[in-house]
Amino acid sequence: MSIRIFVTWWTIDCNSISEWEVYEFTETKVPKMLEQSRVTAAALVQVLFLKDSIYTTDQDRAKVVDECIWCEEDKIVITHWTDTMPLTANVLWEKIKDKTIVLLWAMTPYNQDNSDALFNFWAAITAVQILNPWVYITMNWRVFNYDNVRKNKDDWVFENIL
Repeated sequence: MSIRIFVTWWTIDCNSISEWEVYEFTETKVPKMLEQSRVTAAALVQVLFLKDSIYTTDQDRAKVVDECIWCEEDKIVITHWTDTMPLTANVLWEKIKDKTIVLLWAMTPYNQDNSDALFNFWAAITAVQILNPWVYITMNWRVFNYDNVRKNKDDWVFENIL
């Protein structure tokens, strides 16, 4: 089994945050996370973009969908930002029904103390291997169906809608 990991918008790869809360990126930390986690499943990391999600466009989202459709793997993990994660998940499900896709995020960048990035990454890698074809979101020790999740901005967690 091979897993495709698409790197897009998210805190994990953030090097620093400026005083204007602009996130700065230079490279993805995902290969290092795979090594640190001792992941033995075959995984191909592909950087689509490294950017703050406030700059996300419909063209960016379409690129993610197209790459998921075109890749040969049927197990896909996508690094993402929380504010638009349910929207991206919904667009993915509209176009793709035969692959298992897991989106994840981190509250704190990988390179900072007390980061949740590595754990959320582990959860996504595990989930994509055992779940049926569908679109899921992993966050805060939980796996959510794409169509039954929302971000609770008061508590900074994802939760079921119903």
